[in-house]
Amino acid sequence: MVATPTSLQIDLDDEAATHRLAEDVATILAPGDVLALSGGLGAGKTTFARALLRAFFDDPQLEVPSPTFTLVQTYGGGRFEIAHFDFYRLAAAEELDEIGFDDAIAEGAVLVEWPERAATRLPEHRLDLTFAIAGTGRTVAVVGDGSLLARFQRSRRIRSFLDDANWSGAVRRHLQGDASTRRYERIRAAGRKAVLMDWPPMSAELPGGSRRATYRATDVRPFIAVDAALREAGFSAPELYATDPGAGLLVMEDLGSEGVVADDGPIVERYRTAIAVLAEIHEHPRPADLPIPDGSHHRLPVYRAEMLADELELFLEWYFPQAAGGPVAPEGRVAFEAAWASLLGRLAGAETSWVLLDYHSPNLIWLPDREGIRRIGILDFQDAMIGPTAYDVASLAQDARVTIPTEVERALVDHYLALRRTVQPGFDAEGFLEAYAVLAVQRAMRILGVFARLAERAGRPAYLRHIPRVRGYLARGLEHPVLSGLRVWYEKHRLL
Repeated sequence: MVATPTSLQIDLDDEAATHRLAEDVATILAPGDVLALSGGLGAGKTTFARALLRAFFDDPQLEVPSPTFTLVQTYGGGRFEIAHFDFYRLAAAEELDEIGFDDAIAEGAVLVEWPERAATRLPEHRLDLTFAIAGTGRTVAVVGDGSLLARFQRSRRIRSFLDDANWSGAVRRHLQGDASTRRYERIRAAGRKAVLMDWPPMSAELPGGSRRATYRATDVRPFIAVDAALREAGFSAPELYATDPGAGLLVMEDLGSEGVVADDGPIVERYRTAIAVLAEIHEHPRPADLPIPDGSHHRLPVYRAEMLADELELFLEWYFPQAAGGPVAPEGRVAFEAAWASLLGRLAGAETSWVLLDYHSPNLIWLPDREGIRRIGILDFQDAMIGPTAYDVASLAQDARVTIPTEVERALVDHYLALRRTVQPGFDAEGFLEAYAVLAVQRAMRILGVFARLAERAGRPAYLRHIPRVRGYLARGLEHPVLSGLRVWYEKHRLL
C-alpha cells in the first residue's frame, strides 16, 4: 500500500522567514535529496534557492545566478555538490539526459525550479515546495514522504525549540559530527553563538549485539548528567543553555574548534594537559550516581570484563577475515577466548573511576584563554562508565585518529604516573602499567573490528586509512610480558 504524502502549509511573513526556511532545509540536506520548487514568477522560488545555497556553503556572498538560460548551475566545495536546475526552457524531458540530471542526483542534492515540465522524470521520494504570494508575504505548501520529509519536519521542530529557548531567528549551520546518530549545528543569534545537539531518542536495541551496546546512551539524559558532573568537578565540559530531553535537543556552549593536533601530529604540550585532566579525575573518588537538573538521576554502568570480552567479537567477526583471508577456525577462537579470559581476569583488582570511553583528539578542544586543566574542553562523554582508570589513558596515548610516536606515548604515560605519585606516593604504577597494556591491546583490537565493519557494512572506506596506525599500536602493546600468550596467537595467525 502506497503511503499518502504529507502536506504542510507554512506562512512566510517576510523575506527573512524565507531565509530561515531555507536554512532549516540546508542543515538536513543529504546526497540524493531532490527539492522541487514550484510557483509563479516572483513567488519566491529563486529567493529560497539562493538562500539555501548560501546557507549550505556558509557563504553569504555566494553568486547564485538564475539557471533559466543555462538550465543548470552546479555548486561544489561543501559536504557534497548541489545542482540547481531550471526547467522553464526545457523542450522535452529527454533533454535531462543531456544536462546530467540523473547523475546530479546520484552525486549530490538537486534543486529544481519549474519541475512540472519534467514531472515524469522526477524521483517519487522528493520534497515538493509550492510558493505563492500572500498579501505582503508568501506561503509555501510542502508535500513529501519518506526520509527527507521526516528530516524536514525534525528541522522545523528544532526551529520551534530555538524560538522558545531564547534563540529566535538563529542562523543555523551544519557542523560536522561523529559516526553516531547525533547531529550538530552551529547557531548564532544576537551576537551569541552556541552548538545545537540533535539526538532523537532511539531504541536501546542497537546493532552489533554487544553487552557494551546495551549500556550505550540512547538519549540526551546521560549527556546532561555527565556534563553537569564534569563541570561541577571543575572540568571544561560545555555549559548547557537550553535542553529538551524528551525531544533530544540541547543548546550548549560552543567551545570552538581549536584542537590538540597540528599537521596530523600531536601537539605534545596539549596532550600533556589532557593527560593531567585524567590524573585529576582519577585522583579523587567519583560518584556513579549522577543527578540531572530535572530531579532524576543517571547511574553510570560498570565497564565489566564481560563487556570488554564481548567487544573483541568485533575483531574476530570483521577484522580477522579481512586480514587473514578467511574466518577464524574454531580452535583458534577457543585459544583466543582463553587467552583473553586470563588477561581480563587480571583487571579484577585494577583501580577504577570515571571512564569517558572516547577520550581522544576528535573530542578534545584547546581553550587557550583558560588556565591549567580547564584549557582542555571535553566533548562526547554520554557513554561514560565506571571502569579501569588505564582505559582513558590508553585512549589518549594511543590516539586512533593521529599517530602518537612511541617516545611521546611513553612520555605521556610517565607524566600521568608522576602526577599520580605526587598526590599518592604509594600509587601502584606497576599494576597500572599492566592494566594499561591489556586495555590498550583490547581497545586496538576493538577499533580494528569497528573500522573494518564501518568500511565493509556501512560503506565508509575512509576508516581503513587508520588501520595501519592501530595495527602499530597493537604491536606495541603485545610487547608487554603479560601479553606474551596473546602475541603467540597473533603470530601464529600471521597478523603481525
